[in-house]
Amino acid sequence: MLERLANHPFYCFLDGYSGFFQIPIHPNDQEKTTFTCPYGTFAYRRMPFGLCNAPATFQRCMTSIFSDLIEEMVEVFMDDFSVYGASFSSCLSNLCRVLQRCEETNLVLNWEKCHFMVREGIVLGHKISEKGIELDRAKVDVMLQLPVPKTVKDIRSFLGHAGFYRRFIKDFSKIARPLTRLLCKETDFEFDEECHKSWTLLKDALVSAPIVQAPNWDHPFEIMCDASDYAVGAVLGQKIDKKLNVIYYASKTMDDAQCKYATTEKELLAIVFAFEKFRSYIVGSKVIVHTDHAALRHIFAKKDTKPRLLRWILLLQEFDIEVVDKKGVENGVADHLSRMRVEDMIPINDSMPEEQLMAIMILKESFDEKARLEEVKALRDENLPWYADIVNFMVSGEVPSSFDAYKRKKFFKDARHYYWDEPYLYKRGPDSIYRRCIAEEDVQGVLEHCHGSAYGGHFATFKTATKVLQSGLWWPTLFKDAASYIQV
Repeated sequence: MLERLANHPFYCFLDGYSGFFQIPIHPNDQEKTTFTCPYGTFAYRRMPFGLCNAPATFQRCMTSIFSDLIEEMVEVFMDDFSVYGASFSSCLSNLCRVLQRCEETNLVLNWEKCHFMVREGIVLGHKISEKGIELDRAKVDVMLQLPVPKTVKDIRSFLGHAGFYRRFIKDFSKIARPLTRLLCKETDFEFDEECHKSWTLLKDALVSAPIVQAPNWDHPFEIMCDASDYAVGAVLGQKIDKKLNVIYYASKTMDDAQCKYATTEKELLAIVFAFEKFRSYIVGSKVIVHTDHAALRHIFAKKDTKPRLLRWILLLQEFDIEVVDKKGVENGVADHLSRMRVEDMIPINDSMPEEQLMAIMILKESFDEKARLEEVKALRDENLPWYADIVNFMVSGEVPSSFDAYKRKKFFKDARHYYWDEPYLYKRGPDSIYRRCIAEEDVQGVLEHCHGSAYGGHFATFKTATKVLQSGLWWPTLFKDAASYIQV
């Protein structure tokens, strides 16, 4: 949304008047909003503030009203409407169409909060203008006046506010690392000189934050990737008029297994991370990847590579990629991002959407049917959930070759009751409610919560299993496992 609004010369900002109250409630549902006060019992005829589904309902209504205008001349977020245009006359024409739509739908605006034909404005905490996307200086000034943190809660609050603008701050994780250490449970709170320096540098970085450019869809994107021993870094930008405009900074630490990868695997992992992070920007566009690892230029054409690298290469085939070799000295931004330790517990996602195969089993030729079946069983029992065959079938249409005609028929019949919504599998029960399927390693934790916790109440087998179902979870041996767990 911010990217579409930026880089326009004129804007008009409209505000809805008591937005929720403009949505009428159906007469049959008005009794559900009944409330009692000293003057009697009343019910709302218009949607009030405070209902759990009120924001989603209002946003859906506004999107429906301006459906043919959104992304072309107006952006809508709740009761804030941002109209833009490439020129004064274009913005004025777009404003007339939006106001006409408001009049047709009886949508009332608050004229005191509306601004017409301005050069810049605040949208979602960011200042947008013809220059690009900037920080909201009013919020930054408030943060600059904050006193020195004295508790962990103060540190968490400061990092939360500063992290909202981390897109604009180079080396944010590196600068904030002394402060993030204080958030650990086993660390004593000691705001020493290093923490005070980090706190000061973050405030200075907020003051001097650069203007981030919105993407230009007519130009190819450029991604600079690099990997170090413990992290990967990536920068998304575009080169316009021989000048690189930075759009986004990103970096992530690797887990213990990924740290043991070879150099080529780490460099390719950095590319996979960058494409997963910037996917919404680069899908359907040409992408030039800059890396300081020359071997990556030829690995895409190499057929006898490692299975892990081959899988990642297949994931990247949907993008229009051109790999360019660039030395680490020239690739300074990404190289620096990859060499800073980012305290982030979320692992790097080295998979792409629609890549859902849970296992591929390759069997050796064997004339001994019994040995062949034992090999199949051994492979299936190795860290695979019970629903692996169902997921593979729903994603690729593949059925295990070991199934005979009877098992195949039963398998097809059972598969109709399942629904795959990445990354979870759901089963439709007899009550037509879809419940998430749970793997074997998660069963113990679910039963502990639904039986031994305060929520569970230590009930018997049937009520414990019922609580699991009410929680929206299911697995084939639910009642059997519940009985075994309670008897122990």
